[in-house]
Amino acid sequence: MTVRLRGLSTAVPPTQLQQTEVAEVFGGQPGLSRLAQRIVSTSFGLSGIGRRYTVLEELSTSGPEVAQPEFYDRSSGLILDPGTRLRNDRYAEHATRLYVEAGRAALAATPGIEAGDVTHVITVSCTGFYAPGPDFVLARDLGLPAGVQRYHLGFMGCYASMPALRLAAQLCEADASAVVLVVSVELCTLHLRTSNDPDTIVATSLFGDGAGAGIVTARPLEPGERALRLDRFATRTTPEGEGDMAWRIGDHGFEMVLSNAVPSLIGEHVTGAIEPLLEPEPSLVEALRGGAVGSPIEHWAIHPGGRSILDHVESTLSLSEAQLEPARDTLRDFGNMSSATVLFVLQRILEGGAAQDGDRVAAMAFGPGLTVESALLTVEG
Repeated sequence: MTVRLRGLSTAVPPTQLQQTEVAEVFGGQPGLSRLAQRIVSTSFGLSGIGRRYTVLEELSTSGPEVAQPEFYDRSSGLILDPGTRLRNDRYAEHATRLYVEAGRAALAATPGIEAGDVTHVITVSCTGFYAPGPDFVLARDLGLPAGVQRYHLGFMGCYASMPALRLAAQLCEADASAVVLVVSVELCTLHLRTSNDPDTIVATSLFGDGAGAGIVTARPLEPGERALRLDRFATRTTPEGEGDMAWRIGDHGFEMVLSNAVPSLIGEHVTGAIEPLLEPEPSLVEALRGGAVGSPIEHWAIHPGGRSILDHVESTLSLSEAQLEPARDTLRDFGNMSSATVLFVLQRILEGGAAQDGDRVAAMAFGPGLTVESALLTVEG
């Protein structure tokens, strides 16, 4: 049975944040120590990000000012500190629209598949909660069948779209007629805050909002359609790093722990983490160990958790600049959108013009644990 990811689609909110402008705002907050100011300057300046997107119009430095600001008071230049309830309320308000927009786009981009064909829904997010949840909202607003089966993967972190695709593939392998709609929405900017803490500053310099979606099914492709065959998945936790990446709920939003040890930890363990994915094909393992991965695997969809992470992965796996270009371009144009980000990278690979029928794609995402989730895919169409 051949299971494919089809209709790969992405969406972002309309408000755009220029990285240089955001750096000025965060660097100018009262109470920042001189060390924190230097960390802001370095983290933002060396992030590899040009712009990000947010659901919060008031974070923009242009356009009309908000009469009663909740997150940023432009007149005073102060970043505000709302409680977790308000942040989560705004999540429920804005995430709903992005879930529906991305889900509808995925259906529209999948020829031969209509809303009435969807048998399962899998939603993904770690930046907010509400119930009835986004899985319910998608079924209701997209007009999915009343008996559609629904699942939500919550609070797993940046790697969560990979388990979602794996679950979708397993559902299709169990039922050849299954059509699974997968949608990830992350509104990371709802949890930005000013702080002297280096981990918080680094997180503030990286995260943006976005959504990714696709249809997973074993149904045959339509003429002229391009898709990604889902060949295999693997998951590994590194022997160290459990405390270096974490996502906790605080009184004033969700608190990201992202230590400066993460890039080197990923670089140190990435080879061992991806070997199980390639073991069924000895030639791929041999190339991996020989430092020549770029030959048998043409494309790499690496989650751009930050520029330094991409640098370490590129160096360790001996990847070329061209192979990291989709990930670096995604980071530059959108920032780190947590679990949705790897779907943006996969879309760039599939639609970028360089991917040919039969090309192999290795996808990797990293998150709390320290966990590495990976997938091997093949371009078709």
